[in-house]
Amino acid sequence: MGEFVRVETDGAVATIRIDRPPANALARPVSLELSEAARLVGADDAVRAVVVWGGERVFAAGADIKVMVDFGPEEIAEDVGALERACRDLEAVPKPVIAAIDGVALGGGLELALACDLRVAASGARLGLPEIRLGIMPGAGGTQRLPRLIGLARARDLVLSGRHVEAEEALAIGLVDSVASGETAYADALREARRFAGGPTVAYAAAKRALAAAGDLELERGLEVERDAFVPLFATHDQREGMLAFLEKREPRFEGR
Repeated sequence: MGEFVRVETDGAVATIRIDRPPANALARPVSLELSEAARLVGADDAVRAVVVWGGERVFAAGADIKVMVDFGPEEIAEDVGALERACRDLEAVPKPVIAAIDGVALGGGLELALACDLRVAASGARLGLPEIRLGIMPGAGGTQRLPRLIGLARARDLVLSGRHVEAEEALAIGLVDSVASGETAYADALREARRFAGGPTVAYAAAKRALAAAGDLELERGLEVERDAFVPLFATHDQREGMLAFLEKREPRFEGR
């Protein structure tokens, strides 16, 4: 679909593939294409789960430093704004989104992975927010999504030190959800996405809306959001099918409606 990002579909699973060798650096054109890809898969009813992948060598190694070194505040605001919007667009996809992290996910690359619902890392993957070593800080959501995921103390450690963590430590602190059992994270992520693709798509979307509210709203308002998302599910095919399957002691056949 674009020069640096393409969408590949396999049944009900779409892969958003970042392809800007050698490091998948997230310059503004890449971010704009990522936003377009996220909106495309989000609006496609035939897509019921999504994998974000940068290939077997690298997920994304962050910003393009060669381009950024001479930026002033106005230029960087436009550049990082495009990546922030790409992360928001990815987060807004109303279906399960899994980051398949092969190689490294650093800086903006990790911020992109943090915008996904789940993260699968290859055993040799490295993750981190090394911006502090460049005299700057994360600017596309890292300081906000990371504490929500792993807690403030651990987020402080990673942001202020700029250190990288390997897959096993990332799993231990909750930065990733699983470490791939095979050679690539993509294979495991694709398998997980296929499982989600057979699930209740409307309920997934409702659950994602409610979960997103949990980090931003006071409890009382969050409970209202949850209730408003929950009640309409009782007008869906999948609610009826799921409950009948439970009563009939069989596997449900969800249709995503």
